[in-house]
Amino acid sequence: MASVTWKQVLAWRMRRQFVEQAGDVSALEIARRLAGVQAQVASAAEFAIAVRRRAPVSGEVTRALLDERTLVKTWAARGTLHLLPADEAAAHLMLCSSIRNWEKGAWQRTFGATPADLEAIAAAADGALSDGAALTREELTRAVVDETGSRHLAEVLGSGWGTLLKPLAWWGVLCYGPPQGTKVTFTSPARWLPGWTGLPSMEDAARTVIRAYLGAHGPATPDMFDNWLMRKQSRKKDVRAWFAAVEEGLATVEVEGVPMYVLEEHRDELLDTAPTTSVRLLGGFDQYILGAGTGSTYLVPAEHKAQVSRAAGWISPVVLYEGRVAGVWEAADDDVTVTPFVDIPAAPLKEELDRLAPLLG
Repeated sequence: MASVTWKQVLAWRMRRQFVEQAGDVSALEIARRLAGVQAQVASAAEFAIAVRRRAPVSGEVTRALLDERTLVKTWAARGTLHLLPADEAAAHLMLCSSIRNWEKGAWQRTFGATPADLEAIAAAADGALSDGAALTREELTRAVVDETGSRHLAEVLGSGWGTLLKPLAWWGVLCYGPPQGTKVTFTSPARWLPGWTGLPSMEDAARTVIRAYLGAHGPATPDMFDNWLMRKQSRKKDVRAWFAAVEEGLATVEVEGVPMYVLEEHRDELLDTAPTTSVRLLGGFDQYILGAGTGSTYLVPAEHKAQVSRAAGWISPVVLYEGRVAGVWEAADDDVTVTPFVDIPAAPLKEELDRLAPLLG
């Protein structure tokens, strides 16, 4: 079996993800290449796209979301908000829905909702959005309560709003719509997204999402994919079945002794990749970090994990050297402060800071 080092893998991922060299690519192409861009923090998603573009375009993400509708914002991997290519979003939603955590007693006790409650909310929300309406949280809650006549559902929605909407997003009932001032809205993907054809089969969804993941974050094991998708909440038999569905297009390589999957079309390119010596800066919540996970010691030094993965799920902006996290940084008062973990070459670091100066204001 052919083998590679982690240094080669990280260099290859950096090239695939437009980190090693920014590209003449659109926001849509970047989201597709990265298997989605986490958007819990909207500014972080916009920075993740801009830093990968040779010539960033102001307002491009907004236009892709609202005018062209080639991107969609919705809950996806790990139950977090993502920007996804509109034509691949349904596949991501389908795999996320497989965890069915709302059927577990602990979930029901925590959020005070049963599967029957969720189904009633979904049916009422689907009806409220059936004419293409875009409703705020308050408007959607009122529509659900008016339709069902249930004060209990009003209380449930008031206390666990985001958590209860995730299954509805995964079922294809709703996604983010055009904002009303500072308020977000929700609308039906079937009426908002051009070409929406509904949720695919689980096998077709697996082929789309696993290929997208390995194309950005490979080589990887099924367990690594499961950690990225839903923090290992998926049933192991489901993960095995998903990889079996895409097996025909996969090759296997050893990464420092561990067999992992890579797309067959990328195998030779990976084997020929030389380690990188570049210095790059990435923003908070970047997919380069999230695709591997902050517990991956080949990427994030274990002794510095707490500086990268901070309280309340906050993922710091990072400095990469040779593809590995070599420090963190923050911008404030027209200056950038770098906290290095190792010696970072000064000249390449200055060049990278100069490159990003327009993005940092």
